[in-house]
Amino acid sequence: MTSSSIPSVFPGAVCPVAPPGAQAYADQITGYVLWGVLILFVVGVVVAIGAVVAGRLFSMPHASKVGVVSIAVVFLAAVGYMILPGMIGGITGSGCV
Repeated sequence: MTSSSIPSVFPGAVCPVAPPGAQAYADQITGYVLWGVLILFVVGVVVAIGAVVAGRLFSMPHASKVGVVSIAVVFLAAVGYMILPGMIGGITGSGCV
């Protein structure tokens, strides 16, 4: 018996598709989430800079250190925000099973 004579038990690829009319709402929600994350990045940087300035003005070195660490964390989160979706897309492929 050759391999070509063995029937395939696996069906064709199954790709998830949004129900009719739902894709517009999914895109809208995704857009809101992405803009919300960008706004949180800006707020995080502003708060971190405020902590550094307040720490310097009021002679609180711990506040300044927290502000510097916060800026670094926001920067790393922004890098992850740009890199991780591409990595996940590369791992999962087209989403077809």
